[in-house]
Amino acid sequence: MSIDWSTLGPVFLDAIGQTLWMAIATLIIGGFLGLVLGVLLYTTRPGGILANRFVSTALNLAVNIIRPIPFIIFITAIGPLTIAVVGTQLGTGAATFALVVAATFGISRIVEQNLVTIDPGVIEAARAMGASPWRIIGT
Repeated sequence: MSIDWSTLGPVFLDAIGQTLWMAIATLIIGGFLGLVLGVLLYTTRPGGILANRFVSTALNLAVNIIRPIPFIIFITAIGPLTIAVVGTQLGTGAATFALVVAATFGISRIVEQNLVTIDPGVIEAARAMGASPWRIIGT
């Protein structure tokens, strides 16, 4: 039994391209959105620069509910949202959307946990020098 590469080769190349597209799009979009959400989680927590109990609780609840869901269940659960955004629940676009949403919540928790390690004295020093909350966050 031999493999017919003239037939399978284009299929494999197409599949590799789709996989790379999904991984790169997820890394870029999910990484950016996860960074933004993680910074919001950190800054809105009690004692944070933009402390807001309601926003902090809502974001933490969303992350704590969505992040631990197994991915295959998550794809099915957000099916209606995927159809509303992408137009279909099947294919590379739909899978990329689900991957981006899942990555956003996973990365946001990692970002938040890394920001928690910042010495509070650094933030207090920035405040004492007159830096605005947005200047501290951006720096």
